[in-house]
Amino acid sequence: MNTPLGLRILTTTIAGVMTISMVACGKTDDAAATPVPSTTVGTEVDDTLLTTQVKAALMDSMEVKSFDFKVETRKGEVMLSGFVENQGQIDRAVAITKAVAGVKSVDNKVSLKGGATTIGTKIDDSVITTKLKTALMADTTVKSADIAVVTRDGRVQLSGFVDNQTQIDRAIEVAHSIEGVTQVGNDMAIKK
Repeated sequence: MNTPLGLRILTTTIAGVMTISMVACGKTDDAAATPVPSTTVGTEVDDTLLTTQVKAALMDSMEVKSFDFKVETRKGEVMLSGFVENQGQIDRAVAITKAVAGVKSVDNKVSLKGGATTIGTKIDDSVITTKLKTALMADTTVKSADIAVVTRDGRVQLSGFVDNQTQIDRAIEVAHSIEGVTQVGNDMAIKK
């Protein structure tokens, strides 16, 4: 297991097990919430495994910088989001994702980066992302575990599958309240 391929397989397996554990342990009962189209534990495990397989496939590609992508899956529908250097990376990532067994459809929410970024801007973006994730976790209206946050030059991109429009509206409102946010992109979708 000291080979790069062996380490990659081990890392992917550990990430999959941790994700499955988080899905299984992260269930809460919220009787006051609007009913959401249900999924079974099996479907959630399948989606978690599919997310892990897509991330591994993207990581294996030298043409795609997989660290720039967020991957969310709901009932076989894979949502890609994040910021990348060029359209070729987006096209290649979509093609790689579609080739993964079990992917029913790909929702491409990836944006192009706008020019060079300084170290200071990257740090500022990390601070914005951290503040926003913390604020979303503290908000009782929003299920923050369902929302991915990516920040680039003060532009925040929110993506993922949420229960209802109220959660989308509240997440956007919270994002706008964070100091340093210049723009908020909504790439969230309501669970089907």
